[in-house]
Amino acid sequence: MGRVLNRLSSLAYLARPLALAFVGIVLLSLGAAYFLIAAYREVPLPPVFYFLTLQFLEARWIRGLILLIAGGGVLLVGMWQLSGVVVIPLHASASGEDELVVGYRQAAVSPRITALSGGAGILILANLGRYAQQLMCVTPLQDPVEYYYRAASLFNFENVIYVVPTPERVQVDVQLNDQTHHNVKHVPHDEQLAAQHVADMRLTDSQGQAINVAVTRQTIDSLRDADAIILGPGSLFESIIPNLLITEIRETIAQSKAQTIYICNLMTEPGLTTGFSVADHVRQIIRFGGFAPDYVLVNAQRIEPEIRQLYETANQMPVYLNPEEYEETIVSATDRRVTHDVVVEGSIVIEADLASSVIQSVASLEHPGAVRAVRVLRHDPEKLTSAIMGILRRS
Repeated sequence: MGRVLNRLSSLAYLARPLALAFVGIVLLSLGAAYFLIAAYREVPLPPVFYFLTLQFLEARWIRGLILLIAGGGVLLVGMWQLSGVVVIPLHASASGEDELVVGYRQAAVSPRITALSGGAGILILANLGRYAQQLMCVTPLQDPVEYYYRAASLFNFENVIYVVPTPERVQVDVQLNDQTHHNVKHVPHDEQLAAQHVADMRLTDSQGQAINVAVTRQTIDSLRDADAIILGPGSLFESIIPNLLITEIRETIAQSKAQTIYICNLMTEPGLTTGFSVADHVRQIIRFGGFAPDYVLVNAQRIEPEIRQLYETANQMPVYLNPEEYEETIVSATDRRVTHDVVVEGSIVIEADLASSVIQSVASLEHPGAVRAVRVLRHDPEKLTSAIMGILRRS
């Protein structure tokens, strides 16, 4: 009942014009009735009027009651449909009586979203909580969950819950293409490994032995009940794929009917994804996760030369979509526009402006102990939220 009253309350600003319109309709109906009575008494009418005027019913009060019920029903339907608009008074106008009427459509239920992202990526996605019924963030395997709880209390995120994937202490061991083994957290910081990339990986204990990892029930429930599962933003091999190496997580995602969305990295990672294209990133998810994401979001923003040069000195390059990797193009038509989507490795790739440059303090190589401000590229929370919600609406 409250939902009905809330919707009908949108007609508050139209109460007076609706009342006047109703009175006008009544007067028009009375005028039409007089003409019909005169015609009925003085002019021979076609047989169809016998049924239209319900003359086959002897009691006239029954005829009137039926017409009143039918008219009232039609009026209620019209009022209900009219309540599907927002009426905004334009108080800034000279008369103060102008109104703007805007049609709207709102989803009956907000989506349930589960995200497997990197540390900073989870905080970026927290903006989605405003539009989701529930946003479950599965933390990276090697990150302490206390960090996220402190961040949540600091920023007061809405509808965001952080979930630990496993109660065990786990390490992520990667084998690079030079056949050496390393803890994945150490690779990006070793300049001698910058030209390498990951060839294989596994989960190990503190002794370096491969292990089968137990998963928390809350993680499985969040993946099973999700309407959308988001991978990223975050390091492909450090944050996203390690969770996919857990058998139960991998199988739950494979059985889920949720839309899967992978947010591709803005830049390659030295020693991990050196030389990788968008398709290479997707292939690794297929290889280790056993599925191709339904959608892949790729940043299409032009990177300024100053920022690009900064990343090149750190052995990082932008991750772009290679036209040679296109498998097919899908033309999707909606009630608002026609989109041309590119399919790569079985995933629909959507290019959009997803990033913004921000000022960040970094250590100076020339003067140890000193810091300098530089512009770096980061996923923009608002742009990313808009792109994700756009995918969920079209799906």
